[in-house]
Amino acid sequence: MLSIRLEQPEDVGLIYELNKLAFGQVNEAELVDALREIGALSYSLVAFDNSEIVGHLALSPVTIHHDQNVVEAIGLGPMAVKPTYQRKGIGTQLFNYWLNNFDTEQYGIVVVLGHPEYYPKLGFVQADRYGIKWEINVPPEAFMVRELRAGALNAIKGIVKYHPKFNQL
Repeated sequence: MLSIRLEQPEDVGLIYELNKLAFGQVNEAELVDALREIGALSYSLVAFDNSEIVGHLALSPVTIHHDQNVVEAIGLGPMAVKPTYQRKGIGTQLFNYWLNNFDTEQYGIVVVLGHPEYYPKLGFVQADRYGIKWEINVPPEAFMVRELRAGALNAIKGIVKYHPKFNQL
């Protein structure tokens, strides 16, 4: 049976190994560790099947810059699911757990750089439709946004900046 909760100190090594396994490299695992170390992980959720960690979801602050205005929002990622557990809805369950158990409206929107066939299933749409772009040039279909507070996308546009640690990926 799948259970989801906030990470605990004893999960840190398991989260590292899961991200390494899911992405086939250490970059995302090291990013999560670096964000945790500097206090820039807003949420770090883990999914367990019995006692085995099978999923992880990280969310961290982002800022959106337009002219002289700066708006705070939240960025999803990385999200990792153990390869043998992929395509079983664990990522969706992690995201929905966050939506249903925390005050997400405070952020207005959530952004993600991810697979354009997966994230629309979670309600994400292409960000540039709303005048929102990432500071790094990426394929527009891969950078997406989801409204967390009604009307937030009508009031926000500009360039998204993640923590500088993301630029080191």
